[in-house]
Amino acid sequence: MTAHLSPEHIALIDSGVSAIVASRDARLRPSVMRAVGTHISADGAQITVYLRPSQARALLDDLAAGGPIAVVFSDPPSNRTVQVKAGRASIRPARPDDQPVLRRYLAAMQHCVGQVGYGPDYVAAILSAPPHDLVAVRFGPETAFDQTPGPRAGRSLQPGHAP
Repeated sequence: MTAHLSPEHIALIDSGVSAIVASRDARLRPSVMRAVGTHISADGAQITVYLRPSQARALLDDLAAGGPIAVVFSDPPSNRTVQVKAGRASIRPARPDDQPVLRRYLAAMQHCVGQVGYGPDYVAAILSAPPHDLVAVRFGPETAFDQTPGPRAGRSLQPGHAP
């Protein structure tokens, strides 16, 4: 099953907004970490989030053990938010060809977070990730939800699905 994200939601995710990644272990204990980069395919069928193993060990262990993945993408200035989920994700070491994606994400986040008063150095520090401490987590979104605060929060983005 694949979530069919609208062009609007793909554009939001692709714009370099804040991304928080979560999973859980077999005992249902949550794990969570901020992504230091993201990428979505043009059709929305594949999403990649970048994490630092030195900061996200529990989360990566949960994903490697077959735990589900959930990612919340949120635009700080507007609070527009979408959550995507999948039953599984694959993990690979970062490669040199990931660097342009990470630079683009950093610049986009600096602009985005700058709109709410935080400078580029602050964002660069939060997203700092040496290449040797970086993995790419890839998944195909299976479900998606509007999580923008308000009356539609929690509503499925899938046609014909109730909240």
